[in-house]
Amino acid sequence: MSKAYLVLENGKVFEGESFGFQGEVTAEVVFTTGMTGYLETLTDKSYYGQIVTQTFPLIGNYGVIAPDFEGDIIGPSAYIVKEWCQVPSNFRCEGDLDTFLRDRGIVGLCGIDTRALTKIIRESGVMNGAIVTDPSHADFDKIRSYTVKNAVSSVSCKDMYNVGEKGKYKIALLDFGLKENIVRELVNRGAEVVVCPHNTKAGLLKALDVDGIMLSNGPGDPAENIEVIENIKEIVKLNIPTFGICLGHQLMALARGFKTEKLKYGHRGANQPVKNLETGRVYISSQNHGYAVVSDSIDKNIAKELFINVNDGTNEGVKYLDHPVYTVQFHPEACGGPKDAGFLFDEFFKMIDASKQEG
Repeated sequence: MSKAYLVLENGKVFEGESFGFQGEVTAEVVFTTGMTGYLETLTDKSYYGQIVTQTFPLIGNYGVIAPDFEGDIIGPSAYIVKEWCQVPSNFRCEGDLDTFLRDRGIVGLCGIDTRALTKIIRESGVMNGAIVTDPSHADFDKIRSYTVKNAVSSVSCKDMYNVGEKGKYKIALLDFGLKENIVRELVNRGAEVVVCPHNTKAGLLKALDVDGIMLSNGPGDPAENIEVIENIKEIVKLNIPTFGICLGHQLMALARGFKTEKLKYGHRGANQPVKNLETGRVYISSQNHGYAVVSDSIDKNIAKELFINVNDGTNEGVKYLDHPVYTVQFHPEACGGPKDAGFLFDEFFKMIDASKQEG
């Protein structure tokens, strides 16, 4: 393996070795704390435009397993690990991490002090960086000016498609960069899922005659999606039971006049505690977000805060009072992570049943 370097916008340089696809890339550097679930992380479109660092020191020990993928593309722009496993061992294994990244054209960097990198991000905040072959030629203007743009439109499906058999429920799932396990959780509960492009208009959703609407996770700054936010304002007026996850949670909040903010270093990993403010119960959740809804901006006349993050008190969920809508910042569909919050899908279908009875 040849030498490669991570150059941060603050001038810090980490020397390591190249693996996967050999090349150079500039992006936002983030870290995730999951001990497992690296395949789900790599195929999560919410990481679009980011260089993902795994804090757990050994990655790839159970190889590459296609049925575990959360999407059909690699989400991150590049991938950093302390050490990758060259001899994976698992009865489901279909290949190794190095070959997987190389075949997909994803730059990898290994052998750096990932704990030191994580500490820098925790103390200074998320920052841009570049993986390069010669740090003396690093373009700091390019690194510092980098921003993630057009993220949702870049990862959303282009055409509508159906998953699952026709049954009791028909759900429209707006794809802002969805994780496939959202689809699986809906189908496993007997739903036919109509996956829709991110910019599908409210009128078309109404014409589909769906029982419920889901707003998926996705990448980037939620406030950038002006067209989508305006569309969600119209979707709410349909009064169809709606459940939003992660970016979907943020976009719904913006559509209702609330605010979002960028977190210092985000929440990424499978060990984030969230508290239900109605019951006081704490759940361990899987998360991947760099932005959060501002709790103080929530209009208590139309919504109430439902979940908060136990670590830092940031908003993790909203229950709307004027429409059948609730949204969460964390991932109840988590796979390769805690299953505590899976019941929220059941609550979604209960809300649909209640709406049908009222109708």
